[in-house]
Amino acid sequence: MRSQYFISALALTALASTPLSWGQAAAVPLDLRGLQARNVSTEVVTYQGRNAVRVADTAPADIPDGQRFAIIAGTDFTNGVIELDLVGDTLPGAAAEFRGFTGLAFRMSQDGTRYETFYLRPRNGRAEDQLQRNHAVQYEAPPDFPWQRLRMETPGKYETYADLVMGEWTHVKIEVQGDKARLYVNGVAQPTLVVNDLKNGQSKGALALWIGPKTVAHFANLQVTRH
Repeated sequence: MRSQYFISALALTALASTPLSWGQAAAVPLDLRGLQARNVSTEVVTYQGRNAVRVADTAPADIPDGQRFAIIAGTDFTNGVIELDLVGDTLPGAAAEFRGFTGLAFRMSQDGTRYETFYLRPRNGRAEDQLQRNHAVQYEAPPDFPWQRLRMETPGKYETYADLVMGEWTHVKIEVQGDKARLYVNGVAQPTLVVNDLKNGQSKGALALWIGPKTVAHFANLQVTRH
């Protein structure tokens, strides 16, 4: 049996009073109090004609990777399918090495320290350097399996190429079942990235709008199907 939740951009931030549960479709009015921001700012905007939530990095320079996100209150997710539209870009004045890191975290622990995530590096999608293209899509699982460790120990296994464009909407779908997850980008039939060994062993947890350093991102049209 499946139950589906269609959460529009106007409902992304008001889930604290309406937890996701079996057999219930949530249509919640906009309320930014439903987002628990961690080292980011959040606001509701219209971006490229869509109602969206903007998430921007506000962290001090010494805050490490993986600690910039907005937890969507009431989203206790275990297995299922997550879909959403997102746009990643860099903040004005950001140095060239920043890539507009934008994604979604899932099965996040209550304190926000342990989670799984897929994220995009939009600037890499059409880079002239093939090695940079190969780093366009990433899986990681803080705190023990950040991208640096995964790349060093198992090069190429947890990242891959996808055609991405800075500042343009990208549709992503994440399928999660047990210790396996698949990421699909822009409606492709076959998964863009397959992970058969989710690292954290976290059976359930929250969803969070996730960004990296020097990033401003937009999120819309979140949909969750629980299995």
